[in-house]
Amino acid sequence: MKTKLIECNPSIMMGKPVIAGTRLPVDLILEKIAAGETIEQLLEEYPRLTDEGIRAAFYYAVQTIRFAV
Repeated sequence: MKTKLIECNPSIMMGKPVIAGTRLPVDLILEKIAAGETIEQLLEEYPRLTDEGIRAAFYYAVQTIRFAV
């Protein structure tokens, strides 16, 4: 999986990584899943969000942590 669905743009959410085509930060998605929300709930709450976008957020987080020193 590639992280092409994650973008960082200084003019969107002050450059935080977001799901492409949305203003949903990766950390928000991860935080909501960690708090117990289901993927189905997220998809219902955010109509522009996709299952693939959620998976990309997890992949982005894994890659970021993996290479952290």
